[in-house]
Amino acid sequence: MMREYWMPALVSTELPAPDCDPVRVLLLGERFIAFRDSSGSVGMLSAQCPHRGASLFFGRNEDGGLRCVYHGWKFDVSGRCLDMPNEPAESNYKDKIRAKSVPVIERGGLVWAYLGSQAEPPPLPALEFFDEAPSETRSVHVFQLNCNWLQALEGDIDTSHFGFLHTGHLKNEVAPAGTFLRHMLEDRAPRYKVVDTEFGASYGAYRPAGNDQELYWRIAHYLFPFYTMIPTGLLGTTKTVTARVPLDDEHTLVYLASAGEVASDLAIGDSTYDGLKLLPNTTDWYGRFRSSRSLDNDYEIDREAQRNGRSFTGLEGVPLEDRAINESMGAILDRRHEHLGSSDVMVIRVRRRILRALRAFVDSGDLPPGVNEPDVYRQRSGGVVLPVGADWLTATQGLRDGTEAPTADPALAAGV
Repeated sequence: MMREYWMPALVSTELPAPDCDPVRVLLLGERFIAFRDSSGSVGMLSAQCPHRGASLFFGRNEDGGLRCVYHGWKFDVSGRCLDMPNEPAESNYKDKIRAKSVPVIERGGLVWAYLGSQAEPPPLPALEFFDEAPSETRSVHVFQLNCNWLQALEGDIDTSHFGFLHTGHLKNEVAPAGTFLRHMLEDRAPRYKVVDTEFGASYGAYRPAGNDQELYWRIAHYLFPFYTMIPTGLLGTTKTVTARVPLDDEHTLVYLASAGEVASDLAIGDSTYDGLKLLPNTTDWYGRFRSSRSLDNDYEIDREAQRNGRSFTGLEGVPLEDRAINESMGAILDRRHEHLGSSDVMVIRVRRRILRALRAFVDSGDLPPGVNEPDVYRQRSGGVVLPVGADWLTATQGLRDGTEAPTADPALAAGV
């Protein structure tokens, strides 16, 4: 089912120039070789040459195609065989042979691939960060997780952990009165509203906003098949999306994209991203965007910082804290041993939503949500203060779809 969607396959800068070195790409358990040809176009071919199975990773990227070094067969970005020099000159055999290829598009600093069954690929999702120029107004960070994609995604839609894993060491008074952070620190057990949506599911997690007349809401989304929009900043100002893309069942590549006011000044794939300390990429199948801090070295946990109150976890930075917890569950969590509570209502909702879509796809061939509806991905997430009794969906419609500008002071969201 996931193959019916376009998905990020690699960062454009991994193929920095025409005729540069090819790159091994693992996507949904399938092995590809990505390359940028002499004209700058990107192709993704099945890793094995259709002749006798040699790896195209060792191919020569030259003169408009990738040439297998075993017998010299050469393929363009669409998989068409351009040359078969070990066959007689009068042979037309090359016209009958194709390497398996997948459609690709470059957008937003990423190379997107379509592995699905539709003869005409669907449109790309209309994610808002595409709209921004590739400068200080847009950033994409990438890192690899050694665990299943879904258990990582479920951390994104579990907002109550923020008050513990990321801010459990903070006292109420460190946050100015009236700010989102202060509301969260004063009540670390939010209540929830959850709804199915045309793109997936949404939640509103609410708690008192320092008085009995208003509530602070953290509103966020799950979007098929593997996207989330977490409640960062002020609702209506943030254009963020996270993609949890499966390399295979036990390895995930995470793309964190943001634009506008929340965009970072770090470059795409920056190795210094917030405590992860990414290693230089290598050429093996799992060699891309790995962190030097891993389960093997306990993520370099600082027990002294944990003891003296400088950190709740002793781990450096929000991404590293999330990564450590996700991977600590094992490669694939056995959910039969879970004990879900009321704070897990969004996790429950999303699992049911995915399972319903999967059954409809398998039993009836129904395409899952969003495949052919790109505009449903134009959503925004974030925090907002509403009067007690206000309908959270009606009151925030314009802020969530970007048609209404927020009137609140963005400084209220400082720290969240």
